[in-house]
Amino acid sequence: MKTARGLVWMLLWAGVALGADKSFVSYTEDYGEPGDKAPVIKPWKQIPLDSQYGGYWIVTGDVDGDGEADIVSARNVDKDDVHYTSTAVAQRLDGSVIWRWGDPNIGDKKLRYDVACQIYDWNGIGRSEVILCTKGYLVELDGATGKERRRLRIPADASDCLVFANLSGNKKVTDVLVKTRYSQIWAYNYDGKLLWTVSYPGGRRTAHQPRPIDIDNDGKDEIMAGYAMLNSDGSVRWQFKSGKMEKGKGHLDCCRVLRKGKTPQEYRLVLTCCQGNNLACVDGNGKILWEVPGYHFQSVQAGRIYPDLPGPQIIVDIDHSRRGQAPLWLLDANGRQLGRIMTDYCRQHALLDWDGDGYEEIIIAFGHGVFDGAGKRIATFQTKGSGGTLLLGDMTGDGVSDVTILARTPAIVYIFKNEKGKEEQETSPLGCGVNFTLY
Repeated sequence: MKTARGLVWMLLWAGVALGADKSFVSYTEDYGEPGDKAPVIKPWKQIPLDSQYGGYWIVTGDVDGDGEADIVSARNVDKDDVHYTSTAVAQRLDGSVIWRWGDPNIGDKKLRYDVACQIYDWNGIGRSEVILCTKGYLVELDGATGKERRRLRIPADASDCLVFANLSGNKKVTDVLVKTRYSQIWAYNYDGKLLWTVSYPGGRRTAHQPRPIDIDNDGKDEIMAGYAMLNSDGSVRWQFKSGKMEKGKGHLDCCRVLRKGKTPQEYRLVLTCCQGNNLACVDGNGKILWEVPGYHFQSVQAGRIYPDLPGPQIIVDIDHSRRGQAPLWLLDANGRQLGRIMTDYCRQHALLDWDGDGYEEIIIAFGHGVFDGAGKRIATFQTKGSGGTLLLGDMTGDGVSDVTILARTPAIVYIFKNEKGKEEQETSPLGCGVNFTLY
């Protein structure tokens, strides 16, 4: 079976590399209810979200220190495109509530963007806290009790999202970035001291979530802040200047590391450009290696999907289209299209080795399906209602990344145990990890 699949992709690669027509590109349609298209995977756990404080933003991790994963969900207020977190609730995997925080009379459970709420061992003592941004404050909650440990003042509108980064060169990542929706970023250390701030980095809008990357391997993170890469002190290192899209158009939706390197020149970063309708790959110095213009590319994932093609490969969704007309594209590391999957909605997707062969399958949350590189549905996650938020991370304690899907109406978190996946080589904490993002 693997040999046959390998032969198919060798032929596909040969066709794409030689500039063959689109008959060599895989095209799959998968609309509506999956029915009996593929085996059904039953959930390992299903947890109804707390109806009073819970929201569709969820992050996962061990908040109470009992060695088992927990769920934290949050709501936020959105007024004139200024957001702040209004509630948070921590729940065990049996559905019981550990604690609640905030004001349940305000805020919205719906999800259209990142919410400033993360799980992280900020003080480094070995137990996680829940850190969030509410109106005018960065709040640190005790993970086990939900009680406020600290409340650090930040600018009133700097509550769009929060990101932990190593700007100081310490062994432990303790610095934090907060931001407005599109205009300004502030960097603070653990004590709440302002390290720097930048408005319209490089003269352009900020990204939805600034991306920390140690491009030069000096122990400090550079920050992909939008179309500008910042040094760890907040100064502009370089700017992305597209040759394919209108100057000054839009903002950066997503940045992912396609390949790490020992030098900035060896790094490869993939960028999606909101309103610029562009997908681009640059090196760690901002040099453009290729661009694919013409579509509103949104979220990017990179991994090894095809065993007989040079890697890595890329998946990226095209958003801002009518339901059922927004595909997921599959591309090689040079930006050449390898395939396309058409479903009802592809916005939330991920790559994960689900069958244990060392290569990654494609997971699409809305259709709760697992797809192979040819776009064929090979499994369906059993849920009630469509979904939703998609997270990867070890939820069972066996060191293997599992699948967590929040399906809405009713709001239930489903956890699917990855029975065949490989154990992570590096020890990682339970749950989705720090700096989880929808982008």
